[in-house]
Amino acid sequence: MASNVVARRCAMFCFVLSVAVTGARYITEAHAAGAIAVGKCGAYGQAFDYGHEHEARAAAQKQCKGDCTTVTMKRACAAMSVDLANPCGAYGYAVKPKISASLNAATRECYKYGGKECVIRAWACDAKG
Repeated sequence: MASNVVARRCAMFCFVLSVAVTGARYITEAHAAGAIAVGKCGAYGQAFDYGHEHEARAAAQKQCKGDCTTVTMKRACAAMSVDLANPCGAYGYAVKPKISASLNAATRECYKYGGKECVIRAWACDAKG
């Protein structure tokens, strides 16, 4: 009889542990959508850890003033770089799995389009990026 009680307790512990792990995973994954909106003259908007991509896209677009391009990120990071010598000139943006890759790629894009002194203007990561 004692081994039966121990087996029940062990089974109950395993059940509670699996429910807790599943719940924690759901909470993290539920908020794993983000977006960054980029435009001329350093305009930007950012949104992260939204439940759905369309919500993140709308929030980022709302913050960005002017004609802005919006890109989404899911479990990733996004960055925007502008030319410090001419903020209304060249700019670049990128979405990558890690922040360092996003920052580097956005800076490279800015230089690719003629930037002379490209610097990071904005960046954001969602829950997993």
